[in-house]
Amino acid sequence: MAFHLPNSPSSLAPHPPLRDYYQTEEQRRKLLDAQFDQVAPDYNWITQASSFGSGKRYRREALKRSGLKQGDTILDVACGPGTVSVCAQLIVGEAGRVVGLDPSLGMVTEAQKQGVSTVLQGKAEHLPFPDEIFDFISMGYALRHVTDLALTFKEYLRVLKPGGQILLLEISRPDSFLPYHVSRFFLKQVVPWVAYLGTKNPHAHKLMKYYWDTIESCVPPETILQALEESGFVHSQQYTLFGGLLRDYSGCKP
Repeated sequence: MAFHLPNSPSSLAPHPPLRDYYQTEEQRRKLLDAQFDQVAPDYNWITQASSFGSGKRYRREALKRSGLKQGDTILDVACGPGTVSVCAQLIVGEAGRVVGLDPSLGMVTEAQKQGVSTVLQGKAEHLPFPDEIFDFISMGYALRHVTDLALTFKEYLRVLKPGGQILLLEISRPDSFLPYHVSRFFLKQVVPWVAYLGTKNPHAHKLMKYYWDTIESCVPPETILQALEESGFVHSQQYTLFGGLLRDYSGCKP
């Protein structure tokens, strides 16, 4: 099911409003800004703990699999504390360039601490860059937090060079019964408490519970692929692991 924004038939929300957390889009944005700012110093630890230490390796392999290479210029959108950006820097080398972008000032600060050379504050829906300057765009586990998938993908297409690649790393609902219920228990019950006990940060517990609720309510993979194609990307496809829990979406600008 697709969730279109009110009075904007060409827009596509990644999930319906989650009324347990907010009532309006303005409240949603304020909630996310506050939560990510509060959790930023602990976020890298939380993601590594919840992935049993395999997160960085997986991100690096996904970037290579999707075509990132030495010398490329890559934009890492919603870069968070810089995990994907740092992996990308190792791949593109000194001849390339990595630009991190995140709406959270706390996350931008953490990414700078991790050694990301260029980090800016900004949103996926309104990229502060001219047309056709990047070879590659990545987005790590944040697609569910944008306002409008259609607008986001059009912005990605705009700033990519012809032939440029896109990689969207995502966690989604597994396809079958058992993987779904195991994932739901782990991500909704275990991870929030691990995040809180490991960091003593109450905002981490709330953010991780919200994280699963966006996963469970997100539009299906077919809708995301269709939105990529309708935005102008070609060769759109998904790479899945663990019964669909991990899904990497990729595409190319003609």
